[in-house]
Amino acid sequence: MKKILIIDDSKFTRLNLSNFLKQHNYEILEAENGIAGLKAIQEQEPDCIISDLLMPEMDGYGFLENLKKQNITIPVIIITADIQETTKNKIIQSGAVGVINKPPKYPDLLRLIETSTNQ
Repeated sequence: MKKILIIDDSKFTRLNLSNFLKQHNYEILEAENGIAGLKAIQEQEPDCIISDLLMPEMDGYGFLENLKKQNITIPVIIITADIQETTKNKIIQSGAVGVINKPPKYPDLLRLIETSTNQ
């Protein structure tokens, strides 16, 4: 069973994503910000990460930057309410494998997870 780490400061968002992904046989880990996410990676080694972009303490950009510095190559999918093309491009250039707008369309998210974890 593949492990997915969900990083989002919204407990409600984490719960919704978690419930959906558990129905598709994924093991779920959760963190409330990028700092907690980095700790979870060291302890659990997830197969894929779903992260919010805007969070307190360490946002999605800082999280991606830290992964790059530590040579961690776990695929990261960013979920954001920001629909600007420049934001999406910056996210991809920062190392994410994909960007999904909030609220996420679950079939699109599932497809992106499956694609990024089967490489």
